[in-house]
Amino acid sequence: MKAMILAAGRGERLRPLTDHTPKPLIDVGGRSLIGHHLAALADAGFTKVVINVAYRGEQIIDTLGDGEHWGLTIRYSRETPGALDTGGGIRNALALLGEEPFALISADVFTDFDYRRLRKVDVEAGLHAVLVDNPSHHPDGDFGLASDGRLNSSPPCWTYAGVGVYAPSLFAGQSSARFPLVAVMREAIACGRASGERHRGRWVDVGRPAALETARTMAIENDR
Repeated sequence: MKAMILAAGRGERLRPLTDHTPKPLIDVGGRSLIGHHLAALADAGFTKVVINVAYRGEQIIDTLGDGEHWGLTIRYSRETPGALDTGGGIRNALALLGEEPFALISADVFTDFDYRRLRKVDVEAGLHAVLVDNPSHHPDGDFGLASDGRLNSSPPCWTYAGVGVYAPSLFAGQSSARFPLVAVMREAIACGRASGERHRGRWVDVGRPAALETARTMAIENDR
């Protein structure tokens, strides 16, 4: 199974820090935010990773290189900043991802979720999403989770962690070049093709200065 890391965002809420450093390269406990994901993917047995880049994309490419540092093979999907949204960015990278389901991770999060769990998921033509407790800035959550593991839109709802497994066919059939990932997720839910699980460990949406400091503290504690 390949993995894709979404790393094309601008990181507006972390300005001015992101004016010169793309959010995926921000230091979190002595390692870049995206570096934590790459190390965790390698530990989980992944060998091939696709990263989409846009804002300061060449800086990300120059820093990460071909992935040899982590024992990975990294390929890059270049985008025009702001042109594709999350779903469109994935669709744009399908030629690199191939025809098999792939793990999808947002570079914007910091978590101790075990990515080995993703390699055991069988989604066929659907998706499997990891959910977490709702953070204070997103109290209503995104999706519900039925007792049989299917995603739904019924409360109580939990927050999508930015981690999951997806079938390429979910994106290949989209008619628009620009569309959000959540639109694909809701279509899969409506067709009964979406499952999920809850992660009760550490997770932070690194989108605000306070959250960045929380992630840095967690990273230091993890290394102890």
